This record gives sequence, C-alpha cells and structure tokens, in this order.
Amino acid sequence: MAPVREVVDGVFELSLGFVNMHLVVTDDGVVLVDTGLPRNAKRIDRALAGLRKQIGDVTAVLLTHHHFDHVGNVADVRRRSGARVFAHAADAAIITGGITGPEPKGLAKLATRLIGRAEPTKLDQLITGEQSEPLAGFTALHTPGHTRGHVSFLLDRAGGILFAGDTASGTKDGKVTLGPTQVSADPAEQGRSLAKLATFDFDHAVFGHGKAVSGHAVERFREYAADHG
Repeated sequence: MAPVREVVDGVFELSLGFVNMHLVVTDDGVVLVDTGLPRNAKRIDRALAGLRKQIGDVTAVLLTHHHFDHVGNVADVRRRSGARVFAHAADAAIITGGITGPEPKGLAKLATRLIGRAEPTKLDQLITGEQSEPLAGFTALHTPGHTRGHVSFLLDRAGGILFAGDTASGTKDGKVTLGPTQVSADPAEQGRSLAKLATFDFDHAVFGHGKAVSGHAVERFREYAADHG
C-alpha cells in the first residue's frame, strides 16, 4: 500500500494503524488534520517526503478532537515544525494535559496499552462557537457528540471537502454512518451533528475511520440523516 494517497486536489490521506490523518498542501505550507496514533512521527515524515515536503513545511495542525489516535503525534509535530495547533476549547484541557480524559474502551484501550498515551501539547488557538474560520479556506464546524469539543472542517476546494473526523465514517460500499460510538461521549448528539453536516454542500468527505467518499458526498450524509431522523 502506498504510504500516502491523494484523495482529491492536494488533499492526501495517510493511514496510521486503524485511523486516518490528512495532509493538505496549501500555498502557505502543509496543514495536517489530526496526527494519528502515537509513535508515528517517522511515518508522517515519510509521507511528507513523498510530497516533496518536510516537517518544517507544516504550518498548522487542525485537531478534530482529543482522542489519542487523533492527537498522537501533535506534540512532536508542533515541537519540530513550529506549526500552530488548533482545537476546540471544550477539548483543550485534555489535549494540553490539564485534565485526564475518559478511560479508553475496546480497541482503543488495547491500543493504549500497546502504544501508550499521547504526549500533551500546548495549543496556539482555541476554536469556539458553532462556526468559524481558523485558517484561510477552512471552516470549523462544532460537531459535538463523539467528544464535547469535536470539530469537523470544511475546505473550500474541489467543490468542498469535508474532514468529518469521527462524527461520521465511510463504509466499504460508499455510504456514510456514525463514527465509532463505543467511545462517544453522547451518541445521540453525535447523530444530530451528522445531520448538521448534511445541511452543508460538499463533493468529497474524508474520515478518521473508513473510506473516503467522492462525488456529491453530502448526499450520503443526507441519506443517513433521512433514515435516522
């Protein structure tokens, strides 16, 4: 399997174990959406090298939420690149190590035993409110449920690209379902957040877990919302 694959127009997906992270090439540098499981810094470096980039080209990291499989390498990336790190205020204290998050369950619990917890890191900017623009071209959408401070990001490129994080997942047959609910703070609220995403317009969607969807991807979200409304 290729270490990194282009989903669409400068947006690349890197699978680190059971989770995906994404690299977005912009005019101002590389933006990472999440950073995968801990101890994968070298794989991130290799992915960047495959794009003829290096760690110093990373200018920003957008975190969808505090779970260790999404923030696993953010401290290392921030330290080595000087990138600015963004996360929602409601998840901030766990990411910075101010408080301990909920104990992992299931596969996440096993992975934590094998790999270890994510190193805490400082945050450079907090995302607040329902909708904001943390970086040019990116809209942050507060999508609570999986965690209180879960954020999905909408990139204004190629008809719209949604970074759904763990609010939703892509199935093998090209449909959309809820992201992993066994570790969700509030699955019902997560469902409402998925329905909220269905009110936007985007052609492509990528996920923390599951297969990317292209071709008026919002319709898959609307189908799920209609079936589970």
